[in-house]
Amino acid sequence: MLATLSRAARRRALQLAAALLVVGGLLVWWLIPFGPPAPSGTVTFSTGVPTGVYQRYGELLKQALARDLPDVSITLRNSEGSQQNLARLASGEADFTIATADAVAQYQRDRKPGFDRLRGSARLYDDYVQLVVRKESPVRSAADLRGLRVGVGQEGSGVRLVADRVLAAAGLTPDVDIQPVSAGIDTMPSLLERKQLDAFFWSGGLPTHAVQTLSDRLPVRLVPLDAALVDRLHDGGGSTRHYRSAVIPADAYARAQDGQPVETLAVANLLVTTAETDADLVEGFTRTVIRSRDRIGREVHPAQLVDLRTAIYTEPLRLHEGARRYYRSVKP
Repeated sequence: MLATLSRAARRRALQLAAALLVVGGLLVWWLIPFGPPAPSGTVTFSTGVPTGVYQRYGELLKQALARDLPDVSITLRNSEGSQQNLARLASGEADFTIATADAVAQYQRDRKPGFDRLRGSARLYDDYVQLVVRKESPVRSAADLRGLRVGVGQEGSGVRLVADRVLAAAGLTPDVDIQPVSAGIDTMPSLLERKQLDAFFWSGGLPTHAVQTLSDRLPVRLVPLDAALVDRLHDGGGSTRHYRSAVIPADAYARAQDGQPVETLAVANLLVTTAETDADLVEGFTRTVIRSRDRIGREVHPAQLVDLRTAIYTEPLRLHEGARRYYRSVKP
């Protein structure tokens, strides 16, 4: 009898010990985090002009990142556009930015400071070049801009880069054959409205809010930039190969297009960072960009075109290891 009780007592003791081990293990699992720590710190995102697509996209992405990466504080910083954005990344003034593929390729080709440190995180959406004039303007092609006052974007913008190239392809010398006005999309529509400009170039996603609101209050028109012009651009070689012939859909700016599609050229936008940026942070950033597409796209329509299948193609930039890790994790 005593032996039987002793065995029962030992059995109960063993069961209690096992239970305590399980509870202790659960407490350790709960109290001590395993795996790499979540990204934290402050990140600067260089965007664009206040009324441009880059800025609005950055504002909405910041909200999504606040949910997905709560320990990361995002600071947005306005810029003139792609060229200035890349310079900020290379100098360490920014950690992430958006830039057009042609601007990236030109930055690399010119071997500007830090060009070899730039890395891609995602291919986003395409920018469409838009040449805007008043409805009654005699301008029917880029070549007709000779002698006119033309908004060509700010010095550090991707607009300036592509505007100068389009003008050259049309047989015009930008600083000689037109009166160039350095201005951004935040001011060019009002300058056209006040007749202080005869035309302006813009390169952005469709529709760009500033162009849309201008067309709602002033009769304007988009000037076609045809495939022959794009062919002449390609003849320049180098970073011009990143332009492709495209069509602005008839419903992009209903009043400005009178229900007609408009020929133009397009270039991809890239989410860019540097080789030194923490891989976990880049992975989290990239994940949020893809997952927030529909939410952001409800307000910034070009964001609807962000696609997991094409996001990985960040040419001419090498893909950052953190972004590569994300794409591998979701590969079917």
